[in-house]
Amino acid sequence: MTTVQIDLPDQLAQQARSAGLFSPEKMEAILRAQLRREAVEGLRALHAREPIEELTPEIEQEIVDIVREVRAERRRNSN
Repeated sequence: MTTVQIDLPDQLAQQARSAGLFSPEKMEAILRAQLRREAVEGLRALHAREPIEELTPEIEQEIVDIVREVRAERRRNSN
C-alpha cells in the first residue's frame, strides 16, 4: 500500500471530505476511472495520428498493448 499526500485548496478539500471522496475505496475508484479515461483518450489520439487505413505494425501493437492493459485493470477491479 502507498500513502499519498496532496495539497488542495481548503474549500475543495472540505467539499471532498463531506462527500466521502477521501476514503481509500473511493479514491481508488476515482483513480482507476481516470486511468481508463486516459487510456481511451490515448487510443483516440493514436487514431487521430494514423487513420485506420494507415496502421503500421508498430501502431497496431501499441493498440493491442493498451487494450490488454485496460482489460487487465478491469479483471483486477472485478475481483
